[in-house]
Amino acid sequence: MKSFRDKRRDSRPPAKSGAQRVRPHEGRGTARPQERPEAKVDERPEQKSAPRILARRDGALPAEQLPLILEVAPNADYALLDSGAGQKLEQYGPYRIVRPEGQAIWQKALPAREWDRADAVFTGDTDEEGIGRWRFPGTPLGETWPMKHDGIDYLGRFTSFRHVGVFPEQASHWDHMAGLIAAARRPVKVLNLFGYTGLASLVAARAGAEVTHVDASKKAIGWARENQEMAGLGNKPIRWIVEDAVKFAEREERRGSRYDIVLFDPPAYGRGPKGEVWQLFEDLPTLTDLCRSILTPKPLAVVLTAYSIRASFFAIHALMRDTFAGMGGRVESGELIIREKSAGRALSTSLFSRWVA
Repeated sequence: MKSFRDKRRDSRPPAKSGAQRVRPHEGRGTARPQERPEAKVDERPEQKSAPRILARRDGALPAEQLPLILEVAPNADYALLDSGAGQKLEQYGPYRIVRPEGQAIWQKALPAREWDRADAVFTGDTDEEGIGRWRFPGTPLGETWPMKHDGIDYLGRFTSFRHVGVFPEQASHWDHMAGLIAAARRPVKVLNLFGYTGLASLVAARAGAEVTHVDASKKAIGWARENQEMAGLGNKPIRWIVEDAVKFAEREERRGSRYDIVLFDPPAYGRGPKGEVWQLFEDLPTLTDLCRSILTPKPLAVVLTAYSIRASFFAIHALMRDTFAGMGGRVESGELIIREKSAGRALSTSLFSRWVA
């Protein structure tokens, strides 16, 4: 699906198929690693699926914990230095970066001279194509630069959609997932839908899981492969698959393929290359049901993240509890936040709900 997060916060053009986060113009001019073929999906003519009929499941609702606020604090790899007046000042490795942030409706805490030290500023006031949307007040920078997350090397990227190749607020989910994989003391299979540039997949693989990473953008898969090599995890079992996330999940259900952990981060709205339309509130129940259907008999977790939707986390919390009725466990829901370094304010980035066995 061609996706975008809510225009209140991110007025970027829609993306390519699969309702994924990556944008069609990102990565232009990047030095690419040697091309390797992506994992092939079944290329036989596909029969059109009948609409999935949803029915409320029997059984007790899982226990619940809410609100749960998962926080990312400033660290050596990433820090939210300051925010306010519709902008945020971040430190990504060696670079200070200024980007729009619609939720920062308060005033900046740091003086203007600190903001003026930025290495890159996303303006959005030039041509919508390519790297021209970034302004470099000092030395012009290349498209990529080396970054780390918890010892995993990857590349940050200046993209034409103001993103930088990573969503640092997701680190809370990554750490939780790595803990589940380590504690399982058995082989664990992870499915990462809408996987983008692969940080979650690399964290899971390093923790010992066998990972299937799905994104409809071939360019995003190329970036993810590049990150895998840069991280020194080329020998880890990761399948990189270019495919629409919903179609892939449907196919896995038919094949009997099962996973212990499923991550999915669909957009609020999307449109696919064949005219498919994704509407979060209309289509999320079906995708959530599919995620339950492809779990192993002894699953560990299902993690749903929703960015920039006009809803409370209570909505997706209720959906997850209903979907996982009869499975026991617990549904934890709330918000992902980044703690600001300057004044200690919390910047909310997204809603989430996760079922944990």
